[in-house]
Amino acid sequence: MNEQPFTNTSDTPPAPMTEGCFAECLLTTTYFGPVQWYQKLYRYRTVWMERHDSFVKQTYRNRCCIATTHGVQSLTIPVEHGANSLLTRDTRISDHGNWRHLHWNAIRSAYGESPFFEFYADDLAPFFERRWTFLTDFNDEICALMCQLLDITPHLQPTTCFLTAEECANRHIHDFRDAIRPKHPLPDPGFQPQRYYQVFEGENGFLPNLSILDLLMNCGNESIFFL
Repeated sequence: MNEQPFTNTSDTPPAPMTEGCFAECLLTTTYFGPVQWYQKLYRYRTVWMERHDSFVKQTYRNRCCIATTHGVQSLTIPVEHGANSLLTRDTRISDHGNWRHLHWNAIRSAYGESPFFEFYADDLAPFFERRWTFLTDFNDEICALMCQLLDITPHLQPTTCFLTAEECANRHIHDFRDAIRPKHPLPDPGFQPQRYYQVFEGENGFLPNLSILDLLMNCGNESIFFL
């Protein structure tokens, strides 16, 4: 991100936006998605959740990024072999590598001293204790909890077919599938990362657009002001 983050000094959350005639947007599923992704959930009137795309490795579909004392750490959910030839909705979570235990320990280590970890820990722990078969089901339940904690009520709709970028433009749907990704994202002029308190900012400087977990752990019920 090249933009300089800034501090939100407003007393009220930003109003949902419609980007002119673009009152709808299209997103891929995410695992504790970044702040940018949740901004779209808050600001668009209707959010279409992609269900007919092919699974792509090294994306937020099964990866989130958190802040540690050593900088950004990526947490990746392993998926069943052959997932690259599957639709994302058919991608199954693998139990390989004891990832649930490792992810929860990493989150506890990163945010155990943050202002709101103890407040949210009991809500988050079940995601690393229970087992889900399909990645999208797992991500959907995470999304539902994150929205509850953020106090936002997005209108989410699953897609019924795959839409090309041209079809999205013709239907006035803002397509963020390739704009919200950890590597080589397309430009998103509507997103300007805003500085908020981070536990390790003294060591790392401000790290923008991390997982929504980072925002919630550091800002709690004021997180909505940064969407």
